[in-house]
Amino acid sequence: MAETEPFVTHTLEDFVNATAERDNPGEVFELESTRMLEVHVKGRTWSKLGSMIAYRGQLAFKREGMLEGGVGKALMKMVSGEMSPLVKIEGTGVAYLADEAKEVTILRLKGDSINVNGNDLLAFEDTVSYTITMHKRIAGMLSGGLFSVKLTGEGMVAIVSHGRPLTLRVTPSDPVFTDPNATVAWSGSLTPELKSDINFKSLIGRGGGETFQMAFRGEGFVVVQPFEEHPTVQGQTR
Repeated sequence: MAETEPFVTHTLEDFVNATAERDNPGEVFELESTRMLEVHVKGRTWSKLGSMIAYRGQLAFKREGMLEGGVGKALMKMVSGEMSPLVKIEGTGVAYLADEAKEVTILRLKGDSINVNGNDLLAFEDTVSYTITMHKRIAGMLSGGLFSVKLTGEGMVAIVSHGRPLTLRVTPSDPVFTDPNATVAWSGSLTPELKSDINFKSLIGRGGGETFQMAFRGEGFVVVQPFEEHPTVQGQTR
């Protein structure tokens, strides 16, 4: 017989106390829980479109303009249809962000850089600059392509993952190969290659591995999650 969750009741006061926000003064980003980010906005912060679940204070949420960041970025935005658009949170207040109950990880950049899968970027400070990179697409096998955001500078970045992420070191003598749909982020020094492993068995569903992998060679790290995301291709018809 399967185990069942214990039945627990709370008074309203107990419930409010148990789930009340926890403050950590001085930090722009803080974890309200493992799946919720609290952002203290004073000026401007960037977030993933649709990630706001609540806020307090005088805040305005503005979708990133097509020409935001110049013509080069505008072209990338037009091409990278699958990447989640960004929102500017402006004003003074506190915003609470989440993304499908994924685990939130806060990173602090100190002049270095990191590449994040466009679907796994939750928020970043305005002091961090970003560029969008379109990676090679092969016959639509990667849900219409793979796009990442390179974040550089000084400031905090929040990424999300299904479950606890795993970070793997990459060295020149020990490359790492990952499933594109399970790859969350990688160090700014690395440029992934798409590796094909198509054979007759994989075409008829009897292969032992994934058809495409991302190959990371050089010096750095790659972050993966225990879950394969399969985003829907925008504009796809049945």
